[in-house]
Amino acid sequence: MITNMARKSTLNLKPLDLGEFTLGQRIANFRKDIGLTQVQLADKMGIVQTLVSDYERDKLRPHPEMLVRFAIALEISLDELMGLKESNQVVTTKSGKNLLKKLHQAVILPASDQKVLLSILEGLLAKNQLS
Repeated sequence: MITNMARKSTLNLKPLDLGEFTLGQRIANFRKDIGLTQVQLADKMGIVQTLVSDYERDKLRPHPEMLVRFAIALEISLDELMGLKESNQVVTTKSGKNLLKKLHQAVILPASDQKVLLSILEGLLAKNQLS
């Protein structure tokens, strides 16, 4: 008689330290940090908002391809998404989050308006010796 039951693993693997947040919480945090709603992230990924919600609430486990899609849409590495590496994406203040949200929206402006906006930003950064 042939059975298809999985065998108990004999591996003695050390647990991974993936940080204090679940994958779903990390997805939600990255999404909020760049100022996207669940609907906007879903549109960017080509999926429906309810899936984003289910992933963020850890109701679903994403397939590896979906992890790649999240990383691309959130503009982070897979290591950052999985909690294996600290993210360079740091937004701590509400005003910083609002600024990033506006900058992400600015990419759809006409090229001439983007050039004006870039010139203003460069001027302000130079004035404050941040460039």
